[in-house]
Amino acid sequence: MEQANRSALPTDGPAIDALVPAAIARRAEDVGVVKTEMKFAKLFVLAVLAGAFISLGALFSTVVTAGGGAAPGISRLLAGLVFSLGLVLVVVGGAELFTGNTLVVMAFASRRVRLVKLLRNWAIVYVGNMVGAIATALLVVLSRRMEAGDGSVGIRALDIADGKTHLAISAAFVSGILANCLVCLAVWMSMSARSVTDKVIAVVPPVAAFVAAGFEHSVANMYFVPVGLLQRLLAHNSFWETTKTDSGKFRGITWSRFVVQNLAPVTLGNIVGGALLVGLTYWFVYLRASPAR
Repeated sequence: MEQANRSALPTDGPAIDALVPAAIARRAEDVGVVKTEMKFAKLFVLAVLAGAFISLGALFSTVVTAGGGAAPGISRLLAGLVFSLGLVLVVVGGAELFTGNTLVVMAFASRRVRLVKLLRNWAIVYVGNMVGAIATALLVVLSRRMEAGDGSVGIRALDIADGKTHLAISAAFVSGILANCLVCLAVWMSMSARSVTDKVIAVVPPVAAFVAAGFEHSVANMYFVPVGLLQRLLAHNSFWETTKTDSGKFRGITWSRFVVQNLAPVTLGNIVGGALLVGLTYWFVYLRASPAR
């Protein structure tokens, strides 16, 4: 009887089926070690996949915001929500994303990874992300999906690329810091999850926030700018006639402007935001006093 009464007593509440921050830090450190030990071929292919995944999210956001018709704030929110598809695919599907891999610095700070291995991981993943993003951009342009909606999708892609190649370098750098703070927080929270649903819920809000705010993400820009540039170079005359647009309006979208005005400062900003403001901050709070394992 006593045992039956005990079973009828209310519990203290449902247990939280997620890792606490200190456990997330230890997992992030362990994951960082695994990433730096990965063979080149596997790491590069997974990086190419991540570049393609982020590009699919970027394409989704371009299509959703093409043609206008919604208030700017609502349009930005929708762009952010659908763009999160990219990081969801990376986290759930499995891929290597440069911006998320800035958290590998936690394993380096704990002396479990040497600097040369950290830089090797970043370099391979960065190049692989670029290959995947630019290849996806080329396929999208060749598919002529930019002509959808009477060319409104293509014009939207060109406007995005034009805006990114005309950013001030200082603004691009700071925007890159803010963007990767949010992206790495999304990755950080996803490490606490124990189910696919938990991972998706953890990823979407931070990613939607950085896109809606207009911050700069280096891997996303590896798609956004090349797809605009390739559309300008490869578009059929019918595209310009249908949209009643002069192609010369977008002559400022060039590879050199992309690298100097956007990609380089945004990449540096992403490293500062992810490695310093998220990775090393959490390492200092949860792992600094732990002996090197």
